[in-house]
Amino acid sequence: MNRLIPLLAIAAVRALAPHLAFGETAQEIIAAADQVRYPGHPFRVSNNLVEYIDGVPRNRAMLVVFAKLDESTDQFNDVVRFVEPPRDQGKLVLFAGAKMWFYDPASRASVRISPQQRLLGQASNGDVLTVNFARDYKAKLLGDETIEDAARQPRDCWHLDLVAASDDAIYNRVEYWVEHGSHFPVKMRYYSDSGRLLKIAYYRNIENVLGRQRPNGTILVDAVDDKHVTTMALSDWRLQEIPDSWFQREFLPHLEVN
Repeated sequence: MNRLIPLLAIAAVRALAPHLAFGETAQEIIAAADQVRYPGHPFRVSNNLVEYIDGVPRNRAMLVVFAKLDESTDQFNDVVRFVEPPRDQGKLVLFAGAKMWFYDPASRASVRISPQQRLLGQASNGDVLTVNFARDYKAKLLGDETIEDAARQPRDCWHLDLVAASDDAIYNRVEYWVEHGSHFPVKMRYYSDSGRLLKIAYYRNIENVLGRQRPNGTILVDAVDDKHVTTMALSDWRLQEIPDSWFQREFLPHLEVN
């Protein structure tokens, strides 16, 4: 028994060896991954969503997301403009201060909506937002794993467990795989408040965008039926000054964005 304890201690140290080598805490790892996913400066990006059923495209939508970090809360504020389909063109979604509003220019009315509501296919309203995981979640390192990415290439990753740190978090719990060294996000598993696995996300298409390598796409797979898949492809990234007035509900009827 006395010999077993040192052996278990050695095994535990070896399991954490990559983490210790980089000298980062779980919270620092997801904070670094946040910086990979999005720049800290105000920006805009186009998001092309396609829903597939058994490999056949069924629905499409094109959005433009305008994002700005609120330095007082360390949270992104977003305005999402619908471009396609034509029936939705000009509609807006506002996310500010953990509240989300949908605005329809036809009725000139804005109504509260939930980030968990479905937007298209497996993509919820919250999935198209600029989310700061380090702010919204408390992270725990589960270990190190080599997993396959979206292109079925092996990636050496930290495996982290994220639990909502406040009511602002879109999902109650998230499993997160972040690549060693690069801090590229590789995979996520999203869970409901009841603990049910909702969907699995794979990041892909890493390209040089606004000064560094970033993922330009995500694949969302239904956790129950993997024939239901939604892709999100990001393009046309631009740094852009965004006035704070854009993130006020009362300003939505006057907001003109291209």
